[in-house]
Amino acid sequence: MMVGSLMSFKKYLYIFFLISPLIAMVLSLFIGKFKIEPGDLIQLVIFNLMGAETPRPSVYSTVIFEVRLPRILLAMLVGASLSVSGAAFQGVFRNPLVSPYTLGLSSGAAFGAALSLAVAPQFPVQLSAFFFSLVAVGFAYYIATSHGSTPIVSLLLAGVIVSAVFDSLLSIIQTAVHERALQSIIYWLMGSLATASWSKIHSAFPLALTGCAVIFLLRWRLNVLALGDEEARSVGMNPELYKAVFVVAASLAASSVVSVAGIIGFVGLVVPHMIRMIFGPDHIHMIPLCITFGASFMVFVDDLARASFGFEVPVGVITTLTGAPFFVYLLRSTRSGGWE
Repeated sequence: MMVGSLMSFKKYLYIFFLISPLIAMVLSLFIGKFKIEPGDLIQLVIFNLMGAETPRPSVYSTVIFEVRLPRILLAMLVGASLSVSGAAFQGVFRNPLVSPYTLGLSSGAAFGAALSLAVAPQFPVQLSAFFFSLVAVGFAYYIATSHGSTPIVSLLLAGVIVSAVFDSLLSIIQTAVHERALQSIIYWLMGSLATASWSKIHSAFPLALTGCAVIFLLRWRLNVLALGDEEARSVGMNPELYKAVFVVAASLAASSVVSVAGIIGFVGLVVPHMIRMIFGPDHIHMIPLCITFGASFMVFVDDLARASFGFEVPVGVITTLTGAPFFVYLLRSTRSGGWE
């Protein structure tokens, strides 16, 4: 009886996690200093879909469609991409402590952003961060690959080396630049959605969608990779090929959102682990849940960052402060991390 009740509860929880982005989006549209009633929101949406002019003042449309909605959608894109990337990396490396930043992606992006902000302001920050994040991952993969094989341990160690190199280069830039540029660099490193816009969504969405789609379509192969290289070969799968595919896809998804939102930590580590401990390690179910719950998690965290204080706190700070207690609670409330 208890087993049946638990299965029924998990079924409803599974459905709730799948529809959570819609709930998060609707609730978040009402959060902010400018108060909007539900009736006003419904009227604005209907008139906007019909292409008619709303009787409400233009400030209502500006707040909803130019400020809150782009920020919510960008938060969803960031949360979904980082969560799916984290799940893919954890499956490939067979390690629940791996995150999208393991191969030096965040360090490369930080260096690229700092280089643009302090040295070459005419070069777009997003493009520079994206380019150097992929350079870092590619460099790590090149270092770890030998004789057509890429051992997991070598890849992790290469990521540590690449991260250290780009962190050192970033320190040099921070030491040499003037105070205003240094403030911009530090703020970018904290991660923020305060400058969300439709242009940022348009620039990040195609690449993030591509990376997430590849992982989603090939997600069952993560189950095989998680068993080890020998088991993968025994069923006729080329583990080196699929490792490369997942690393490239996960890096593409994560780097595209990091380039527009900065370094937002802990999401790619905590969300996949939470899903794994609640629903099990099957990536066929994990990946869709990481997309939906990662999106809603990021939206609610951003709501907390912009509405809980008299000033806006960088969302990267909040993800760590809110993610750590959830992580500790779930880890202590289960007998294992759900990886076995």
